[in-house]
Amino acid sequence: MKLLVYTHKVTPRLSYVFKHICTRILGLQVSFTNIVEEFIAHQGLKMSYTKQPLGKELFIQSHYLLFEEGVSDVEIEIHKWKNTKCFFANGNKSSLPFDIFAASFYLLSRYEEYLPYVADDFGRFPPEESIAYKHHFLKDPVVDVWAYEFKNALLEKFSEFEFPSREFELKPIIDVPVAYKYKYKGISRTIGGVLKDVLALNFNELYTRFLVLFKLRKDPYNTFKWLINNHKKRNLKPIFFFLLGDYTIYDKSINYQNKHFISLIKSVSDYFEVGLKGSYLALDDIEVLKKEKQRFESIFNIPLLHTKNSFSKLKLPLVYRNLIDLEIESDYTMGYVSESGFRAGTCTPFYFYDLDYEMQTPLKINPFCVLDYVYRKTKNPVQEICSLIDAVKEVNGTFNLVVHNYTFSEHEEWSGWRKLYVKLLDYSGDNK
Repeated sequence: MKLLVYTHKVTPRLSYVFKHICTRILGLQVSFTNIVEEFIAHQGLKMSYTKQPLGKELFIQSHYLLFEEGVSDVEIEIHKWKNTKCFFANGNKSSLPFDIFAASFYLLSRYEEYLPYVADDFGRFPPEESIAYKHHFLKDPVVDVWAYEFKNALLEKFSEFEFPSREFELKPIIDVPVAYKYKYKGISRTIGGVLKDVLALNFNELYTRFLVLFKLRKDPYNTFKWLINNHKKRNLKPIFFFLLGDYTIYDKSINYQNKHFISLIKSVSDYFEVGLKGSYLALDDIEVLKKEKQRFESIFNIPLLHTKNSFSKLKLPLVYRNLIDLEIESDYTMGYVSESGFRAGTCTPFYFYDLDYEMQTPLKINPFCVLDYVYRKTKNPVQEICSLIDAVKEVNGTFNLVVHNYTFSEHEEWSGWRKLYVKLLDYSGDNK
């Protein structure tokens, strides 16, 4: 059964956000009409989304945002509502006290990232600039929470309808900027590392380096067997992102032609899906990205489908347009490096909406809410991360968790992360 929505004007924005909330989150197909007679004659699920109700149907009073084009400085006033926050309040005739569709579009389209902001040192949009951070709802997948409130409103009108259910999913994302700490770096980089240890009087590091180089100890960043075994044991399906860019001041990966490195990433791909970690220089240069894409495809002999950006750098809309031009299907960069939470307000994969062209694109965005780097100096982050897992479980969403291969090296600041990660995996699997 479809939900029929009456509105005075069907726009690309309106169609986009209704399909995310109704179809992707609630599993409900949706269609639209601006013909009153067709709406009145419809006997199934229906609602109106306009300025005034037609009768006693489910009615959501619309904000102007979904009927505009381009970007302007939209006035935002945050309100508390039930156990969440909301904005774009509407009149007392509305079945919900605010326009969840316009508010969701504002977050999903990353509207605020098209407006002027103070970037961080890497040119990124910082969490402190977002309304979610400023008004303390960054830790809540509000779009999904609002969708479930909309579902409850529909059930009050159509109690006989049964919504399909979806299940919570944990999706580990393994970021591999450098596969080995000491091995396969080449003569010049190895000598440089040794001299750096000597000049810094870091003899423990020097000792470990030589043990690894002389094959007396495993390279600490080579944690792949451990990762494979722990995910297989729990029937999880992580995705690994390998950096294949050239050596630069930003990216210090192994040479993509190194036979040991190629053997490693092919062995990982025997068990789990792999994608490309785009280098720092590739983020603003489509030719560099194209070259790295070709390297990936020459190694695996399959099309590149998934990417994640170095430093989680994401400049809209340029980066996503480049991915679309190269026919890449999905990206895993949507998140913050200094704060955990839901950058786009949702824990459900969604499609990139290009505000300049006013169209939904084919690029699927997989937002992450936790990055290990955020907690590298936190003694016991389990409680906070588990609360985020609970928030995603509450709406049966997807919990994308980003960790790095070196996180499990037990080296210095990452000590204890193997046990911590296992706790998180097991907690995610409990009472799904």
